[in-house]
Amino acid sequence: MVTPRPTILVVEDEASIAETVLYALETEGFAPLWKTTGADALAVLKAQPVALVVLDVGLPDMSGFDVCREMLRHHAIPVIFLTARSEEVDRIVGLELGADDYLTKPFSPRELTARVRAVLRRSAGGQSPPAAAAAGWQHDAARCRISFHGRSLDLTRNEYRLLGALLAQPGRVFSRDQLMAAAWADPGAALDRTVDAHIKSVRAKLRAAAPDADPIVTHRGLGYSLREVP
Repeated sequence: MVTPRPTILVVEDEASIAETVLYALETEGFAPLWKTTGADALAVLKAQPVALVVLDVGLPDMSGFDVCREMLRHHAIPVIFLTARSEEVDRIVGLELGADDYLTKPFSPRELTARVRAVLRRSAGGQSPPAAAAAGWQHDAARCRISFHGRSLDLTRNEYRLLGALLAQPGRVFSRDQLMAAAWADPGAALDRTVDAHIKSVRAKLRAAAPDADPIVTHRGLGYSLREVP
């Protein structure tokens, strides 16, 4: 049985760059699909499964950051940003939105395909094992869904990975570095404030599901843990 090639959605409005990326991906055994606008990219994600998105920040119809935010609301899908800018603030915004990696133009097509492979390997192997249902938790690892007190949580991919790591070992204190390794394809690219921002977002979603619950514990100077319930 022939294994289907992973579909890589390339969202880039500059034809010369897109053609180079498409050729490199095709040569490396991927099935690239090219779109030039954010709206078209979101339409593709509604219509078919995609393994990874290579997303330009500067699109003609909307910001790549807005596209990323919208796609990760509905799809647990890896994202690699492309940008003509290298300012740290752009990099931080992209990572805090949930992107897995970030490349500044001009870049080597070989480097891009290497990063695509690395992100896909991390995504395939980064799922936390399901924890036993306890204290109102349900973890469906096959569907990448976590429920709390009967409510399914609308988590981004990195939020899911962070919470999955905590849920797998209640009571264990995870450092920020350990959580970066659990949730990001390239943990070296993430920052302490990125982890804190994702924890804050997860806590807000948990409060929406159960206002009186506070299951994530902050250990100052150490990291975070999931509260143990006897």
